[in-house]
Amino acid sequence: MFSLEDLLGQEQGMQAVGQISQQVGAEPSIVNTAIQAALPMILGGLANNAATPEGAESLNGALDRDHDGSLLGNLGGLGSMIFGGQEAAPPPRQADAGGILGHIFGDSQGQVAQEVSNKSGLSLSQVAPILMMLAPIVMSYLGQQKQQQGVGADGLGGLLGGLLGGASQSAPQSSGNPMMDMASSMLDSDRDGSAMDDIASMAYKYMTGK
Repeated sequence: MFSLEDLLGQEQGMQAVGQISQQVGAEPSIVNTAIQAALPMILGGLANNAATPEGAESLNGALDRDHDGSLLGNLGGLGSMIFGGQEAAPPPRQADAGGILGHIFGDSQGQVAQEVSNKSGLSLSQVAPILMMLAPIVMSYLGQQKQQQGVGADGLGGLLGGLLGGASQSAPQSSGNPMMDMASSMLDSDRDGSAMDDIASMAYKYMTGK
């Protein structure tokens, strides 16, 4: 299974899992199960976005503008950046989890959250903040790799495919990874990028108790 330790390395991966577990209030081992279910779906959604020239250019611009990898050096402050308080200022663009998830999944966010809940046994109110913390981490990592490897828009599909383990540089049809294939089947080309959708709503209810 693909974990944050695989993505970020053992030290940073364990730190990220610890931060997410603390935010959710669940055992790290259970949270890690949810992360392992969610990561291929997030990466698969990004690969779908990068499968068209327009989508690849949009993702490339977002990575250049907002995701330089610096977030990975401040994982301890990620929860406060994303959730803050009810009176807090909006999160910085690199931690705008609702916006990131909206661009990746569009109207399919609820289906993704339900699948992660089914795989992990965690409730939707616990899965929502997990997804909201994972999304900026993945984008920051991609931005870092893009810089280090000198990848442009036309190379993002290959970069994502490599992370997913041999996926095609074009739209993934059958990756051999059922979680990625499910993400691919759920995502269409018409994503409105709205942050005011299922995951943001669930996270708001989780954080405010409403």
